[in-house]
Amino acid sequence: MKIGSIDLGPRPVLLAPMEDVTDIGFRLLCRQMGAAMVWSEFVSSDALIRMVNKSLLKLEVCEEERPVAIQIYGKDPDAMREAARIVVEQARPDVLDINFGCPVKKVAGKGAGAGMLQNVPGMVEITKNVVEAVPDTPVTVKTRLAWDDKHLFLPDGTPFIVDLAERLQDCGIQALTIHGRTRQQMYTGSADWTLIGEVKQNPRMHIPIIGNGDITSADDARKAFDRYGVDAVMIGRATFGRPWIFHEIAHPEQPLSLDQKVDILKRQVEISISRAALNPLNAKYGKSPELCGILHVRRHLAATPLFKGIPNYKETRIAMLRAETKQEVFRLIEQTREMLHTLSEA
Repeated sequence: MKIGSIDLGPRPVLLAPMEDVTDIGFRLLCRQMGAAMVWSEFVSSDALIRMVNKSLLKLEVCEEERPVAIQIYGKDPDAMREAARIVVEQARPDVLDINFGCPVKKVAGKGAGAGMLQNVPGMVEITKNVVEAVPDTPVTVKTRLAWDDKHLFLPDGTPFIVDLAERLQDCGIQALTIHGRTRQQMYTGSADWTLIGEVKQNPRMHIPIIGNGDITSADDARKAFDRYGVDAVMIGRATFGRPWIFHEIAHPEQPLSLDQKVDILKRQVEISISRAALNPLNAKYGKSPELCGILHVRRHLAATPLFKGIPNYKETRIAMLRAETKQEVFRLIEQTREMLHTLSEA
């Protein structure tokens, strides 16, 4: 599969953009684990053109994580055009992605993200503006099936997303990611891959179609490729506390041991702390890099499926969420490693 001239190989598995999750440290770890490409947290176009420091920091990219996509969102075509230029000038991403899929109220409720699904002409105008603004950078879009169930199909019976995909392709995008839910669903219920498959099977589509939603195992990924014909799959929430999912999908014949997985979690903690130490805002406001790194990573640790089933799991999870030092986090991780080994030997 290719996005522009970027060759991601056959059946690539990608890291989804997630706010306050896919920072540079996590992206690096997922690339090390086998993600073919990674996406940044979304960045507000309005904040970028105002040169807000926190948003500008999200544009940091390092060579080891490439290929990488930076994702922007907004509802004003002119602001999105200018934001696209800023991103390309400052970050030089391999891909620039437009967010038409974020369902959270603070974004969609203001008409951006998935809110644009109620304004298709606006989506088209924004997409054209962004494509024209950065002619040397591939532009992609991530969106959802529709705003709600009532709008899944057009009056003539055509799926809304099939028609929308053609319109976006005509704007010049070079790949389309579809999350198999409506905005109304948020993250509830099951992703509908049949409609993603209909977009892929549309003979008028010639750009890669990336499927997203409910991919939690190598078997899920295989079915997505085999059954629906997508060019790539994108994984989001299933990476929480489980960045090795990319290895599991790419190399099912090489399962990782318990100790290897526990060590990966410890590496994630180390990376998070080291990246926090490089954040100039933490230094400016006198924030401890260790604490900032722990605050960022501990919810991943609390969510890991690796620790489920151990005695007193709830108490251990709460302790993970309250830990404030690397020493305490590592103590809890090693304590849990011992429990898991004891259970496996019983």
